[in-house]
Amino acid sequence: MRLADAPLGISVRVSRLRSRPEISVRLREMGFCEDAVVRCVMKSHGNIICEILNARIAMNRRLAGDILVSPSE
Repeated sequence: MRLADAPLGISVRVSRLRSRPEISVRLREMGFCEDAVVRCVMKSHGNIICEILNARIAMNRRLAGDILVSPSE
């Protein structure tokens, strides 16, 4: 599933990045590496706030759609 579709408050694990190479590099620098655990804390007006590595990061829904995630165990 896409990070944009992940339920609020549920931890998910990044499985793949589908964005352009320069965007993927920047996402990895912010902690969105494969196997990283992410939690969506708020969705509003097409924007998403995620918690990753004890930091909150805001992004638009389109960018969050390029981050594929799977359920975290």
